[in-house]
Amino acid sequence: MSTYSNIISLSELTLSDGTYLVQLARRAIEEYITKNIKIEPGKEVDKKLLKNGMAFVTVDRIVGPGQKELRGCIGFLQPVSPLVKVVIESAIAAATEDPRFPPLSPDELGAIVIEVSILSSPIPIKSPSDIVIGKHGIIVSRGWHSGTLLPQVPVEYCWDVETFLAEGCLKAGLGADCWLDKRTKIFIYEGRVFYEESPRGAVKERKLEEELKHKCSSI
Repeated sequence: MSTYSNIISLSELTLSDGTYLVQLARRAIEEYITKNIKIEPGKEVDKKLLKNGMAFVTVDRIVGPGQKELRGCIGFLQPVSPLVKVVIESAIAAATEDPRFPPLSPDELGAIVIEVSILSSPIPIKSPSDIVIGKHGIIVSRGWHSGTLLPQVPVEYCWDVETFLAEGCLKAGLGADCWLDKRTKIFIYEGRVFYEESPRGAVKERKLEEELKHKCSSI
């Protein structure tokens, strides 16, 4: 992984920052879908959010009480742009360019919830034991193949480390046992995850390690 400077640290982020970023992602999606306008960060943005950063934006559609389905998830794993711009670009891309789904339509905007994951710089692992479920996301890479799974994914499915690695291999377009091959490079990163409780609703931060304890007692 390349080295960049002036990168925002996860420890700098507050709930207020997370709220701003989720609402920014929401506004970026709505303005683009309804008016074909790509917004710019406002003058009110906190200076620290102008530091370079890495982020993914996830769009889920509410399909029933306590039920939702993925509608798009795209982001950036290299800190080449200010965090606020990364969130805007990721939000629009998640809503309109995820190849797994058709672009969002205007009539869906009131039925989606937005989640913004702010990520730390990836570092290579020395051993699978370096991976902590509920703390780390992974990048699996070999040759032209590469794929990532965010820290919240293994918590949502109650995966153990080996399953997490196998699923990461599949996401990269490789065999499920690719992580056992010395040619495969595996990186880990941490994340802060902020989400809407309901469409256009209050923003909270996910506590993944607490979710893991409550949901996945066997891990």
